[in-house]
Amino acid sequence: MTDHPIGRILTEAAFGRFPAADGSVEMVRPWHPGVEGVLSMTGRAYVATTRSRESVLAHQPDGYGRAVDPLFVSWLAGPGGWADCLDAVLMALGTGVGGPPSLPAMAGHPRVAHARLIRDDVEVFGDDRGLITLGRGLGGLAELGIEILASHGAGAGRSLIRDSLGLVGEGQPVVASVAPGNARALRAFLAAGFTPVGSVQLVRPAQR
Repeated sequence: MTDHPIGRILTEAAFGRFPAADGSVEMVRPWHPGVEGVLSMTGRAYVATTRSRESVLAHQPDGYGRAVDPLFVSWLAGPGGWADCLDAVLMALGTGVGGPPSLPAMAGHPRVAHARLIRDDVEVFGDDRGLITLGRGLGGLAELGIEILASHGAGAGRSLIRDSLGLVGEGQPVVASVAPGNARALRAFLAAGFTPVGSVQLVRPAQR
């Protein structure tokens, strides 16, 4: 369970309950040290930042798209900061049946290193189909990342994603952030039962 506002909002969305599409923007605290960003949903946006409310509102973000304007996101990151691509936020529910085995020997994999920059308590699982990262991501919720081995054909990603849901407790919300341009991954997550609920763009400010 998470006590972060983004976690609560996404948990509601996982069960089909969404915030009012009134164009508003809400400021919230970051959920991971050094990581900020914007969660955008239909007609509503949430800006997670340590910047002041006055400085954020001076840029006039709104829930209809201006909160993910590249100029606004670049300002959030600041000079020398890092901005991730805009990802679709997908959600499903854990099944709690168990999943692929732990792979601690893969802790140095680039996929794992990236996950640990933006998530907490990241663990690595997988099998001959590919690699799974599972940690506390958006709003403190369980968040999955998947990397499929090139030797596997159609259906490997879909089956690995479905099996990875068994690593999360039954009925617990699970997040996946997928770049829309990664159409193969997006199709696999959708086919495995994930539902789109919004988008997110993360930044890591160099300094404040």
